[in-house]
Amino acid sequence: MRFAAQIGRPPALETPFMAMHYRATLVGYPLSFPLLCFPLFPMTDAFLIAGIDEAGRGPLAGPVMAAAVILDPARPIAGLADSKILSATRREQLAVEIRAQALAWALGRAEAAEIDQINILQATLLAMQRAVATLGIAPDHALVDGNRCPTLACSCQAIIKGDVTEPAISAASILAKTARDAELRQLDARYPQYGFARHKGYPTAAHREALRRYGPCPEHRRSFAPVAAALQSGVREE
Repeated sequence: MRFAAQIGRPPALETPFMAMHYRATLVGYPLSFPLLCFPLFPMTDAFLIAGIDEAGRGPLAGPVMAAAVILDPARPIAGLADSKILSATRREQLAVEIRAQALAWALGRAEAAEIDQINILQATLLAMQRAVATLGIAPDHALVDGNRCPTLACSCQAIIKGDVTEPAISAASILAKTARDAELRQLDARYPQYGFARHKGYPTAAHREALRRYGPCPEHRRSFAPVAAALQSGVREE
């Protein structure tokens, strides 16, 4: 059976049995997995599943990033896993493979000012919506890491620890993490006093000390308690 990866679409699935197997490869189940255990998705000829994950909910500075990935079952990627358990080198290697071999991938983001305005949960969901909206192919279904789904045009399922169990979510986790890390390295060049390249904006002791010493920069999230405390202390903004 020829896969239509060249035109960005999966193959035509001629029978329900073939469709079941195609869906199994997309979500990472073995082909022997019982049919009744699958979600009752429609058996169309091009059922596309996007994995979605975020990076950067906990930091005190910078955007929250999200990624959406539709994997190509004809081009499997070995070694997909939760980005947090991979080394930085391995994440970067896999990110290159994902961008080259996925049927579609996209990034979305919400800025620090948006986080302050609508809160980190809503900003995360907004970044996910933006990532899916930017995909070159519209998915039929989405799998999201965690316990909340963004509002999407397609159906959506939240899976706790999905970045461990679902390859498409793992791929999204890797793209979101590597993109955000690159962003924080750029912020480090603009604001070297905070050490963003080292801690990526997370509230480490060194980051908190820099906040106390220098005050927040424009990329800090003012709705987060350590940043708000630095503002109240009267330290000038950088």
